[in-house]
Amino acid sequence: MVFSHLMDLSVAYVLALPIGWSQEREGSSAGLRTFPLVAIASCGLILLAKEMLGDDIGAQSRILAGLITGIGFIGGGAILRSEQSVHGTATAASVWNVGVIGAAAGFGLYDIAAVLSVVNFATLRLLHPLKKRINRPGKREN
Repeated sequence: MVFSHLMDLSVAYVLALPIGWSQEREGSSAGLRTFPLVAIASCGLILLAKEMLGDDIGAQSRILAGLITGIGFIGGGAILRSEQSVHGTATAASVWNVGVIGAAAGFGLYDIAAVLSVVNFATLRLLHPLKKRINRPGKREN
């Protein structure tokens, strides 16, 4: 059981690292430290819920709902709005996604966690140049 928990926590942490690295490189408000911490904490909460609640799917669902709501609140803090633009929405979405990666790892759903990680990283890295080209100064950013 202990090895299983360590595996889940490690998977959550490792899958969040590339996303944090990407955001750190871009000078985001959340980066290399934040993303792995959100993932491992989410995973840990799911593991605690499973241990405490057993197979009670309804109770586990309520824990998951609270977790995702709380992570959305954290991500919301990354969004900054000025008169002409909005910044940080990709960071907020990535924080929320990393929470789901951690939850998936906590439930042992490594395939889902891995796909979410790869898609998040690829979206941030591969679409960033396109975003810069499309957005003109003064234009609203997402």
